[in-house]
Amino acid sequence: MQLKRVVVTGLGALTPIGNDIEQYWNGLVNGVSGAAPITYFDAAKFKTRFACELKDFEVKDFIDRRESRRMDKFAQYAMVASDEAIADAGLLIDQLNKYRVGVIWGAGIGGLETFQNEVINYAAGDGTPKFNPFFIPKMIADIAPGNISIKNGFMGPNYTTVSACASSANAMIDALNYIRLGHCDVIVTGGSEAAVTIAGMGGFNAMHALSTRNESPETASRPFDVTRDGFVLGEGAGALVLEEYEHAKARGAKIYAEVIGGGMSSDAHHMTAPHPEGLGVIAVMKNCLENAGIKPEEVDHINTHGTSTPLGDVAELKAISEVFGDHAKSININSTKSMTGHLLGAAGAIEAIASLLAMQNSIVPPTINHSSVDENINPDLNLTLNKAQEREINVALSNTFGFGGHNACIAFKKLK
Repeated sequence: MQLKRVVVTGLGALTPIGNDIEQYWNGLVNGVSGAAPITYFDAAKFKTRFACELKDFEVKDFIDRRESRRMDKFAQYAMVASDEAIADAGLLIDQLNKYRVGVIWGAGIGGLETFQNEVINYAAGDGTPKFNPFFIPKMIADIAPGNISIKNGFMGPNYTTVSACASSANAMIDALNYIRLGHCDVIVTGGSEAAVTIAGMGGFNAMHALSTRNESPETASRPFDVTRDGFVLGEGAGALVLEEYEHAKARGAKIYAEVIGGGMSSDAHHMTAPHPEGLGVIAVMKNCLENAGIKPEEVDHINTHGTSTPLGDVAELKAISEVFGDHAKSININSTKSMTGHLLGAAGAIEAIASLLAMQNSIVPPTINHSSVDENINPDLNLTLNKAQEREINVALSNTFGFGGHNACIAFKKLK
């Protein structure tokens, strides 16, 4: 069977360093940190008192007040980012076969704040169950793509992928394969997350997963630096419109790049820690290269998972050296989490977008906050430290990994 070609025709972003694609890209190339003290609740007694929250975002500017009250933040974020991507792609439902347009979304947790608040309210009462009738539909992770399809009339495949921090990367790979196999013409994909909450911060603190650099939040996310002490929790959404190539050409769509492959693997090692030698990461990148039909030496850029954790960063870079050999030192490697923080289930989407924008603009955003060398990291690797670097990018990979050992890697190629 001849697989269809798949391209990206629309992008949308809502991030801690920019509330649309243009703002997000400006934040990336200028090395802006999105980390700051938490404003959503009183975090004075928490081990970590900062996060990468959205800035200057008012949901009423995008969604009717009555509608927004029926959505958890993660679903609101999904709507805003997908609206931008759909508009960017120029999708008009009356010009499409609505049964061949789907929505495949990623969320690692879903409506955490809704769940948290309903339980707190119940516990504060006298035992009488007084729950909001929208409690369940606000909370469930699949409601984000449901809302997107309802608003736009898309009647193709519609569901959410859940694989912790790899969720939106898995959603994009599913979308790629549905179109490749001829089941759909267009799929809106990506992911959203809104876990900067009492439960989210408290839970990740209990795992010792978060940085506690409270005296300097803006420098806390420092991937590859020897003094890194955990990730910084972020929130937001990223959306991409994936489309069959001939379908996109026929309607004169703008094309960002071709999606040439995706790989998946499992560490099969530990609930939260990566394999120290990066065996699952080696496998997922090899799987992706094979699926994309490209050789290691064709890769110009890798946006790493790069969370700023002591174990994860070393394992991933070991894996890159193993897979790419001597060519690894010619690749521009970076971690945009140094700026955005870790958006959990939305990470794969916003980082794939960062790779696409880097390809489009021939600029690799920096890995900021690096000051001290880690002797466990290969010094020959170009980690794009502290300053953006100009270079032609023809092929880029985006790595995303999740608790439970879930690994995903996506490959993009410049369309010529």
